[in-house]
Amino acid sequence: MSTDTSHAVDVVDHHDDHDHKPKGITRWLYTTNHKDIGSLYLLFSLLMLFIGGILAMGIRAELFQPGLQYLDPHFFNQLTTVHGLVMVFGAVMPAFVGLANWMVPLMIGAPDMALPRMNNWSFWILPFAFLILLSTFFMEGGAPAAGWTFYAPLSTTYSTDSTAFFVFSVHLLGISSIMGAMNVIVTIFNLRAPGMTWMKLPLFVWTWLITAFLLIAVMPVLAGVVTMVLTDKYFGTSFFDAAGGGDPVMFQHIFWFFGHPEVYIMILPAFGIVSSIIPTFARKPLFGYESMVIATASIAFLSFIVWAHHMFTTGMPVAAELFFMYTTMLIAVPTGVKVFNWVATMWRGSMTFEVPMMFALAFIVLFTIGGLSGLMLAIIPADFQYHDTYFVVAHFHYVLVTGAVFGIISGVYYWIPKWTGVMYSERIGQFHFWCSLISVNMLFFPMHFVGLAGMPRRIPDYALQFADMNAFISIGGLLFGLSQLIFVWMVVRCMRGKGVKASAQVWEGAQGLEWEIPSPAPYHTFQTPPQVK
Repeated sequence: MSTDTSHAVDVVDHHDDHDHKPKGITRWLYTTNHKDIGSLYLLFSLLMLFIGGILAMGIRAELFQPGLQYLDPHFFNQLTTVHGLVMVFGAVMPAFVGLANWMVPLMIGAPDMALPRMNNWSFWILPFAFLILLSTFFMEGGAPAAGWTFYAPLSTTYSTDSTAFFVFSVHLLGISSIMGAMNVIVTIFNLRAPGMTWMKLPLFVWTWLITAFLLIAVMPVLAGVVTMVLTDKYFGTSFFDAAGGGDPVMFQHIFWFFGHPEVYIMILPAFGIVSSIIPTFARKPLFGYESMVIATASIAFLSFIVWAHHMFTTGMPVAAELFFMYTTMLIAVPTGVKVFNWVATMWRGSMTFEVPMMFALAFIVLFTIGGLSGLMLAIIPADFQYHDTYFVVAHFHYVLVTGAVFGIISGVYYWIPKWTGVMYSERIGQFHFWCSLISVNMLFFPMHFVGLAGMPRRIPDYALQFADMNAFISIGGLLFGLSQLIFVWMVVRCMRGKGVKASAQVWEGAQGLEWEIPSPAPYHTFQTPPQVK
């Protein structure tokens, strides 16, 4: 894609000496600048990654050896519940929204997000939502303890009084997500630079556009189901109470109708990041661009018709089980198209292995392992064996940690020179990569085997035969957590401007509008839209 950058350069020259940045704390409280808000989202998600990680370390400390050492079972369940909620809604989703805020306007030649005040609001709801959620630990009866899926009747009949606070925080998170998604859609539809047709959009922009539609479709479903939990618990309704004519299995249907598209909300933007990185370091255009766009849209569509594969053991009719089994297998096809296209992009390219590329390659290999274990879980009779064991825990952590989180980390390494104007230390980045890669596989790979051997998930104690594996897993978890401190150090170092000055292009072979503005990106960019040829 060739671009006429004369306008962009004019804008930059015009702003270089007086790049109007407000100063002090009010800059961050009142900011409507997409770059500031992107940075706030990213730093918030990094904080939540460590809070969720500390909860996970509590879980792994208890499971280090059999018997009850540190935690009573009820508190253990609180940790597993809040760990899941914090990682999904606090770490992964805000990080992707932060990347969208930073990069979508730069990639499409827009001066800012279309709805800047709403953008500010959508971020500032988040810290309060998580303060409410985390405060439940200090309430009588403790935090929610029904698992992050908060199945009824655990979340209705048998839950503590902190349920109302948990429901309120989930509502706030949903409002924030919907506002962020609306902003992305309006920005992409209305603020593209002249000449930026749909089939010239960078793939990261495409994946986020589709993700935003998914968010708007499913967040109200989550809001509905938590409201039903609320009224069942406090107002005498019986949506999920069989004694009053309700059905606890209906909870699972409604929850997973939200929950399965949610899984793709947390992975599609990572596909977009990897699709930006691999062509850059393979020095070849992305193989099969159109098929990648179609595959992304197909995954989004199919994600709405596979939800009950989480429910094979609930006693569905055989016809329904077969339908969900075949649609689940079908969703592997567009995902396989993506993996094939990434590999074909690298084929005979002149590849180099900088840190973003290494995380992207690890993403492809390890996400594929998560996808293959997902196919195993799609087979009904096999799923009867795997269901609610550590095999399932291994599966979704390969998808969400070595998938979504590795995708986010690769994106940060790829774009941080553009954000801060300095290069990260390649040596430290490589060290972070190898520490993360080894420890993450120590942590999650053995879970497949303890699961296949029959260890149930969400238990604070286990039989002696699982002791050695669990000790090994817990050590892997501790090492993985410590490895991310290297990442924090690298980010802080770049934010403080320590490092070699980055050029505008940053990476040889990088294509797109974001590489035609200086590094660091000026506070205001593209006030005159660039012409895309």
